[in-house]
Amino acid sequence: MTLPAYVRIAVALPVAATFTYRIPEHLSFLAEPGMRALVPFGQRRVTGYILGESPEMDADSVKFILDILDESPLFPASMISFFEWISDYYFYPLGLVIQSALPSGLTRKDVARYNLTPAGRSLADDFLPVLQQTVLRLLEDKPRTCKDMTGSAGTRIPPSLLLSMEKNGWIEKIRQVKIETTRRRQELYVFPSGEIETASLTRSQKRILETIRSYGGMPVRELNRKIPSASRKLPAMKEAGWIQVCTQTLYRDPFGETVQPDHPPELTAEQQSVVCAVELAMGKGYKPFLLKGVTGSGKTEVYLQLSDRMIQKGRSVLVLVPEIALISQIERCFRARFGECVAVLHSGLSAGERFDQWDRILRRLTPIVIGTRSAIFAPVEHLGLIVVDEEHDTSYKQDSGLHYHARDIALVRAKMEGAVALLGSATPSIQSYHHVLTQKFHGLTLSRRIEDRPLPETLVVDLRLLRDQRGVWKLITPQLHEAMKQTLARGEQVLLFLNRRGFASFPVCASCGEVIRCKNCSISLTLHQKDQAYRCHYCGFSRTSVTCCTACGSARIKLLGMGTEKIEAAVKSLFPEATVARMDRDTVAPKGSLLKMLKDLRNRTTDILIGTQMVAKGHDFPYITLVGIICADISFNFPDFRSSERMFQLLLQVSGRAGRGESPGQVILQTYNPEHFIIAAATRQDYASFYEKEIQFREKLKYPPFSRLIQIKLSGKDEEKTRDHALKLGEICKSLKKIQAWHAVEILGPIESYLPRIARYYRWQILLKSPRTALLRRMARELITTYRKDIHHPQVTVAFDVDPIFML
Repeated sequence: MTLPAYVRIAVALPVAATFTYRIPEHLSFLAEPGMRALVPFGQRRVTGYILGESPEMDADSVKFILDILDESPLFPASMISFFEWISDYYFYPLGLVIQSALPSGLTRKDVARYNLTPAGRSLADDFLPVLQQTVLRLLEDKPRTCKDMTGSAGTRIPPSLLLSMEKNGWIEKIRQVKIETTRRRQELYVFPSGEIETASLTRSQKRILETIRSYGGMPVRELNRKIPSASRKLPAMKEAGWIQVCTQTLYRDPFGETVQPDHPPELTAEQQSVVCAVELAMGKGYKPFLLKGVTGSGKTEVYLQLSDRMIQKGRSVLVLVPEIALISQIERCFRARFGECVAVLHSGLSAGERFDQWDRILRRLTPIVIGTRSAIFAPVEHLGLIVVDEEHDTSYKQDSGLHYHARDIALVRAKMEGAVALLGSATPSIQSYHHVLTQKFHGLTLSRRIEDRPLPETLVVDLRLLRDQRGVWKLITPQLHEAMKQTLARGEQVLLFLNRRGFASFPVCASCGEVIRCKNCSISLTLHQKDQAYRCHYCGFSRTSVTCCTACGSARIKLLGMGTEKIEAAVKSLFPEATVARMDRDTVAPKGSLLKMLKDLRNRTTDILIGTQMVAKGHDFPYITLVGIICADISFNFPDFRSSERMFQLLLQVSGRAGRGESPGQVILQTYNPEHFIIAAATRQDYASFYEKEIQFREKLKYPPFSRLIQIKLSGKDEEKTRDHALKLGEICKSLKKIQAWHAVEILGPIESYLPRIARYYRWQILLKSPRTALLRRMARELITTYRKDIHHPQVTVAFDVDPIFML
């Protein structure tokens, strides 16, 4: 495809508009939509993304593209409208949307470095201000960027200072293009050239040729490993026509161990009904479904069967899961069924592995793509089915940069591609279930577990009756302890759930009562006993565990609160013979540790698993028959209208890990609020009664799904300037509402965030709420465009979060 002389380009910079560039004649046959181009932008050279044809303009005012950076498009042209929709809906620059979608390391840009001039080197700097002396000393050994100098100096180096020194002739600015860090991996291969007369070969040449023939061809690197002298003899053998040497693309393998092929099991009547209903919709345009299936009802098998039918129709499948922890399990299921035609995309891959998977998808080698939220941007063509598993999970929401929700834009992409969208969950979001009741979605149900296995029975333990208990018995009640003993005696596995990591979450000085806090955040530190350190779970700040109180200097620190580390220590003291594993963010951080943990559970070498919410999401542990919820009240009373929904979903999901195999399951739920409607509904596994109670609350207070929200987030390192700018922006919002008579928009705030300070940044927020979506968006767009200069502040960051999930 040859593009006309003028093309529309989105640059990878925080600018809302797209720009027109001219294609030089020598590049005209190379440029296609979806490719990257190096373009001049002001005084810089940056990466731009070719979007397509642009109307002709005055040739003198249009700059030329400098270079085309790709041999083929990085994404299909059909995805451009998808990116444009995301840019418009989330108020985010189109070039940055595309940059966020692509694998990392693919952006070229100018980097400004500063170098000493001869005048600067010979300058006697005694008379200069200290900061200028610092700059001169830092540049003595090598050119540096402004950011490098700021880091080395330990204080901010203002660009204005560097400009004045440049004007004085002491330093010079050098602009260099920083090239991409991720590329295709190429490797040299050698192949035999057919039948040849071996009599003329030397002994070493015969050995080389026999080795190559035994493999049918092999990497030169591998041949050199087997025959160290081979590389010296290959040129002559190639010249004689005995071998062929060529370069091939080598894909880095992101998968772990190989999996054994499986065969589709016979579906239950409910599964068959669901598969038939979705299959009837295939090839007939966009249709959204919500599959509400109890835990262990076989939703994954439904996904597998539907994927098989879609592939047979020549269409592709995209499967989203909320977290990397679930990728291993579902990827194994799909690879066992479909073999090599499965690709994976998630942040746990190296940059090279992710690029290779992206490349395989582009080359249409993998009609099935599995991944976390970012996989919604996979360059899949002929998309026929998008599956969003555990659709209720908040991990689908990106909370920085581009604040998109993968579930929501999955529905948009399915609509644009005329595909079927299938959302699945045992505990659907209130919003999705409401869409079923209002007939925006088509509802499907799996009400029974496979093989008619019973749902686990739940025993509620009232912790108020055990307040006088001490030590481990305050964590592991007698009822839970007895159930654990019986479960382990039967050779079965136990899962203990506590949604808090670390050892003690609230360390307090026993002398003066001061809380041991993070110096960068408005939060207490958590003791991590294994690391012998207090750590902040927000910014990573740490202090040694032998620290003293910062207020009075006392070393007497009382370790209040609990976490998975404390539960682990208690369990090991009660069951010294049992093999105990802990699954939380601390233990799964090393690469491969999560896979090993899951493998040990499958192989039954782990007796007791202790974990945070990681263990609650979609895992299939057939030998776990007892789930102990250590304290169900941790998520109560958060200042977030969705906190009840999240708590109910979490309790129901973790309860569903019990009894998924042949043996029945049991749940011991420990709580200080046994009468709470969430506890009662979770105990009965009664989603309908919870929904009825929750939807009344939402409707009364006009929260989603009865309204839409846009959250304006402000953050800055200066407390006073951040507060003042938030108050100023609040007044702008109120005056705009009054001027335009937008009475249907409710403005909440400005107010300090629940956590006022994180990582040294003070945080404020304003919430815009309205039942009229178009009006709400019009107000937000008016703020962003008309009041752009008022919103901008050099020391305060302002971000618009459309459909926010995290309100803290």
